[in-house]
Amino acid sequence: MKIIIIGAGSHCFGSGMIKDILQAAELRDHKVSLVLTDIDSDALALMTQLAERIKDHVGCDVAVEQTVNRQLALEGADYVISAVERSRMSLWEQDFRVPLSYGFKHCLGENGGPGALFHALRSLNIVIPICRDMERICPDALFLNFTNPEARVLHGICHLTKAKAVGLCHGIFGAMLAISKYLGKPIDEFHIVSAGMNHFYCLQSVVEKSTGEELLGKLVNMVIEDKSSDIPPLFRKMAEIFGIFTYPSDDHIGEYVSFGAEFTGVKWHYGQESRPITQTLDDGAHIKDYASGEMPLDETFLQSSGELAVPIICDIELNRGCYRSAVNVVNNGYIPNLPAHAVVEVPATVDETGIHPHKVEPIPEPVAAIMRTHYAIHALITEAFRTGSKKLLLQALLLDPVVNNMSAAENMLDDMLELQKDYLPAFS
Repeated sequence: MKIIIIGAGSHCFGSGMIKDILQAAELRDHKVSLVLTDIDSDALALMTQLAERIKDHVGCDVAVEQTVNRQLALEGADYVISAVERSRMSLWEQDFRVPLSYGFKHCLGENGGPGALFHALRSLNIVIPICRDMERICPDALFLNFTNPEARVLHGICHLTKAKAVGLCHGIFGAMLAISKYLGKPIDEFHIVSAGMNHFYCLQSVVEKSTGEELLGKLVNMVIEDKSSDIPPLFRKMAEIFGIFTYPSDDHIGEYVSFGAEFTGVKWHYGQESRPITQTLDDGAHIKDYASGEMPLDETFLQSSGELAVPIICDIELNRGCYRSAVNVVNNGYIPNLPAHAVVEVPATVDETGIHPHKVEPIPEPVAAIMRTHYAIHALITEAFRTGSKKLLLQALLLDPVVNNMSAAENMLDDMLELQKDYLPAFS
């Protein structure tokens, strides 16, 4: 089998996927070819060096290759794993600060809110050509997308290309950690059903396997009654007012509601205006030392990424029929009170015939109404990207819950399209 990692030069994402693949015991003796590709040849060379060192350390038989030629890499691919960004931190800072300067108090500026509009367009500008290549070169390959904003990007992929694609995210594991903490038991003792939109989901069931007891109501009450200082306040308010147990991270769920900044504030996590931005999400601490051999490959470094990409590949190749807690797919009725075109996050069973999303219960209606607004935004962004329509971008902005001034939205759109014209040529 041939697995491609696009964006392999990323110290965080690339190293995580490399470690997962090279250490997967299930892939031993399966004649696996791992091809690393990235537009940054220096970063690619470093990650290939790291891969060879890990391969020697664990004694696996995976054949590792590298190339900056994406089309060459895709020839004969079975699985394509991708997380791609350009100028990640500097553009993210613009996504956050520029809308805020126009008075739009949003959270994070990554996956929801006005900043996410531009993040989505930039991501689509990179990902859609990859999927076009797959249509031509490896039409049967499975595309495993990690590029954010997940739901917006996957909506574009699924409605503008014929690539076989699924979106993956570790967001559900945040809820699982919280469940384990509240109930005081390992998470594998519970069967969990969660559904909704990426980063904005609702638990629908938490059943203790040994007793069959449904514990979701108890959990919601525990969240409401939790007055500790370390509980995210918006997460608790969503339980109190809407009766849901969602992503226990206010900066993520706050991106989708008009009142998110009330709880998170409007400071960007990664720096302030008064000082240079030096922090990066992809700092690759000691990657060079690990790759060169100056640092030993210890258990801490070699631990699993926790992502579902490699487990899903193994589920398919070994016909395991495993339950996977969250995949992002086009709805098609899996969540009955959300639009058919929407990209939803639901559980799935994975076997040799592919990924089989589960039908679940309706989302609580007030929360579903919030989601439907965002799904209308997603559809507008996809169509704007397809047509190059600035008017559709403006419509998408004006639907956003935190955008409350039409003229400011128009001016901000002009400003951002000018600032990021090198990354959004279709709108320049």
